[in-house]
Amino acid sequence: MPRFRLLPDEQLARSPLSQLWREFARQHSAVAGLILFTAFFALAILAPLITPHGPYWQNDALLLLPPSWSELGLVQYPLGTDDLGRDLFSRILVGARYTFGIAVITVIGALLMGLLLGTLAGMSRGVKSSVFNHILDLALTIPSLLLAIIIVAILGPGLLNTTWAIMLALLPQFVHGIRNAIAEQLSQDYVIAYRLDGANNWQIFSRIVIPNIWEKLTLMATMALSTAILDIAALGFLGLGAQAPSAEWGAIIADSLDLIYIAPAGVAIPGLLIFLAVLSVNLVGDGLRTAAKKRREN
Repeated sequence: MPRFRLLPDEQLARSPLSQLWREFARQHSAVAGLILFTAFFALAILAPLITPHGPYWQNDALLLLPPSWSELGLVQYPLGTDDLGRDLFSRILVGARYTFGIAVITVIGALLMGLLLGTLAGMSRGVKSSVFNHILDLALTIPSLLLAIIIVAILGPGLLNTTWAIMLALLPQFVHGIRNAIAEQLSQDYVIAYRLDGANNWQIFSRIVIPNIWEKLTLMATMALSTAILDIAALGFLGLGAQAPSAEWGAIIADSLDLIYIAPAGVAIPGLLIFLAVLSVNLVGDGLRTAAKKRREN
């Protein structure tokens, strides 16, 4: 006969969130990613308060100053200056608000809109649902960056238009994932029993569907965040996103690309920060996926 594993009382008393954190904390790479992610998030909020110099102040006497560890560098300018004499360290700190901070905003906006449209698609039936799903499948065939470029070409370049473009470019994958998650929940026996007990659609959505798909929503948001960071930096590099003199990381790389042999820090440091930001998000996302899987198994 099959044997049932008895869980300790303290494990039974844990909430799903505490169990998820317990499994997440066991993964060293995920914890390291969370620390790095928290550092970028704090930097995006506190950047204007900790910049040693104005990110847009120009000093004609300190053009292309090397980093402070160089013999010709100055301690007051840890990463040196650009071709206009602007402090590169201050510009990179402020750039975290644009590249990382705006990416968080776009993902939150796309998640909220995707939750609304995905709920309508997942809980509707008939011709309306079929037409909506076919349009959504067509939109998913277009890469998010290409879709963002098309939207920016229509709206025009600029940081605000870039935010809307990336938000709309991420929307199809949120709607698709939420629609599938809701459809999966609605096919469960406990939902059918709850409906036979007299529950309406709102009660089913608020009391059953949302509590059971919040883990998937979190995973989708983390995966979309890395895409948003890369798209914002790519649009800034192409000149379609943040415009001069904005200190967005992709735009800083584009401005410093012609001077890479003279001042490589202007390209290497923003590129490294973009890599670390995407890495931290991916580590947190993989850690959440593994923790959610182990929590369900236990």
